[in-house]
Amino acid sequence: MNTENLRTFLMLVKLKNFTRVAESLFIAQSTVTNRIADLEREMLVKLLRRDTRNVALTEEGKTFYEYARRIVEMEDACISAVKGGVRQVRLGAVNAVYEGALKERILEGIAQGKAYRVTIGHTAGLLEMLWDGLLDVAYVYQETKRAGYVCRPFSQDELVFLVRADKNGFPQGIRQEQLKEVPCAMCNFSLQQIGSYLRELFPAGHMFPFEVDNSNKVKDFLAAGLGYAFLPRGLVREELESGKFCEIAPLDFKRMLIPSYSICRTEDAELCF
Repeated sequence: MNTENLRTFLMLVKLKNFTRVAESLFIAQSTVTNRIADLEREMLVKLLRRDTRNVALTEEGKTFYEYARRIVEMEDACISAVKGGVRQVRLGAVNAVYEGALKERILEGIAQGKAYRVTIGHTAGLLEMLWDGLLDVAYVYQETKRAGYVCRPFSQDELVFLVRADKNGFPQGIRQEQLKEVPCAMCNFSLQQIGSYLRELFPAGHMFPFEVDNSNKVKDFLAAGLGYAFLPRGLVREELESGKFCEIAPLDFKRMLIPSYSICRTEDAELCF
């Protein structure tokens, strides 16, 4: 049985969305579909019920899920033991945290001979994967006091208002009342506080020309010169330094600070950066 198919199945159970699984694994959505189909052909049963909005386990799928989880855990333990104790650490991270604060540390670790398996996702989904033993460490926007886990501050970022440098119509800064007058992309961040902060800056019922739940897609909107957007500074550090994007100062509203946290089981505390 192909364990890559099993890992894809386990992630799909958690994220309940083929597109998000494909994005997290950096593969085509058709590959996700094919991997699930391969498992169902091998098992001769339907493991999932699918409709346009949801993915749910069948009764057979619920049984299969428990065995799939154990097989993946055993494979990881086996690889670690055979490779002389080098453990592949399973990290999950919100995309903005990965790009802004985690990526460089992972690359440094790889250069030192360490190994990582990285999953990019939303806070809620990553925490579910951590609780279920599918991740060793999660880097997310939410604190927890869950028994048996260690939660530590990891990084702090801030939301900045951005535009492609040659499209800046507010070189002196922008007031809140002017936000509704410009084309602005809305990233539906999974952290409720960020969503509340952003929507309070605009009139009730305001229609955004582009709404998406992936911050990298907002960068595409900015790069195309289609308008403005709020994003974490760490996510666009390279674009700001190169002069591709520019930051517009808020004149009568405050920037939002965004703390992130590393969360892991107490016995895995040494795996956190």
